[in-house]
Amino acid sequence: MLKKVGLIVLLLLIFGVMIVFTNLNTGQVEVNLAFMSTTKPISIVLTVTLVIGWLLGILSMGLYALRIANERRILRRALRISESEISSLRSLPLSDAD
Repeated sequence: MLKKVGLIVLLLLIFGVMIVFTNLNTGQVEVNLAFMSTTKPISIVLTVTLVIGWLLGILSMGLYALRIANERRILRRALRISESEISSLRSLPLSDAD
């Protein structure tokens, strides 16, 4: 419950900062891409840039998480094999070394 309230307060705070930022930065910016040129408000351009960066960050962390999950799966398999080998060796009778 406290987690949800904290999240709602954080989202409202971010929304409020966005409204203030938008009101303070009303200028226009020309954005030149390789295939087109457009003029947009600076707040929209910065918001879009933030969202694109956020999405790229999520993508890179997702790829990292997949790599870690794969490594974890491989290590669990190796552990299972090692444990079965140890249990089979423990069940063997000891032989006297003469």
